[in-house]
Amino acid sequence: MARVLHNLLLFLIRLALKIRVSGYWSLIYGYCALCTIVALLKLWWNIVLRPTGTFQWSIRETPPACLNDTSLGTHCYVRIKESGLRFHYVAAGERGKPLMLFLHGFPEFWFSWRYQLREFKSEFRVVAVDMRGYGESDLPLSAESYRFDNLVTDVKDIVEYLGYNRCCLVGHDWGGTVAWLFAIHYPEMVTKLIVLNSPHPSVFTDYALRHPSQLLKSSHFFFFQLPRFPELMLSINDFKALKALFTSRNTGIGRKGRWLTAEDLEAYLYALSQPGALTGALNYYRNVFSSLPLTQNHVRSPVLLLWGERDAFLEQEMAEACRLYIRNHFRLNIISGASHWLQQDQPDIVNTLIWTFLKEGEGRKSYRN
Repeated sequence: MARVLHNLLLFLIRLALKIRVSGYWSLIYGYCALCTIVALLKLWWNIVLRPTGTFQWSIRETPPACLNDTSLGTHCYVRIKESGLRFHYVAAGERGKPLMLFLHGFPEFWFSWRYQLREFKSEFRVVAVDMRGYGESDLPLSAESYRFDNLVTDVKDIVEYLGYNRCCLVGHDWGGTVAWLFAIHYPEMVTKLIVLNSPHPSVFTDYALRHPSQLLKSSHFFFFQLPRFPELMLSINDFKALKALFTSRNTGIGRKGRWLTAEDLEAYLYALSQPGALTGALNYYRNVFSSLPLTQNHVRSPVLLLWGERDAFLEQEMAEACRLYIRNHFRLNIISGASHWLQQDQPDIVNTLIWTFLKEGEGRKSYRN
């Protein structure tokens, strides 16, 4: 009788797990379908309003002058032997100083860290990378190439190529996600972790599934699962949707922030208008659902989490919840009136808060190799 009850219990547990997994993927595919319908309606409306201009966009042939500003650093390249990929990065500060490595988000590239490159090069060897699929770095075509483990390995390979075995790691948005993961898997290589507007991946998963409002704000995660169509929607009307991400009232930099100049915006369009660039950027999203939930969660490095109060894509409640997974000092700063594009929106405040965090415990721990 006991064996029968045991087998019945195991059957019920497995059945519940299968139902849960089935429900998870049903939610994802159902929401993808809904987002597709909405996008098709937007496309139809664009065609009605601008029948000739909707499908017109131009590849920017010449980089704007701001991308060659020598005050930001030197443009360098590295080919990683194991993956075969070539990465582009901009570096400043003396070689041999502690390494501060910057990882950008979507739809950005190294240029999003311009204010921090200038600020921290006095005390650090600062390096802002074009992550795989972005900017002048190589662009693997397969969506499988953008799995979490590949992105984390990229960071490890770059740090080691630069001649370091640890760094102060700074990440925003998708770069923040990769930074969290790198700190989880290689704690010995992260002296301090600084994340901007990017929750711990496990916090994001748990919170989004329990809060429909966050699920709605994350609708682009579902829409971007589709092949080719998201690339089209981001390109129509000469990349109008991309421009709106940075400049619109709802999602762009706030009224009190440091707005993008016309040249800054053109720098983003130059990078993202190149053949295949949007596919590389979107492929980060096309692996996310198969990579979650995480099997390891805990972060053992000191963490600074900076959060723009007006983030249009991520709810602020997730920021405090990140504390659950941190096994070291955790500092959270909510920046009033700031948008998702935090390091560009409020660079002076961001830089000051980073300096304060870096100087905490300065006497106890060295950043040097």
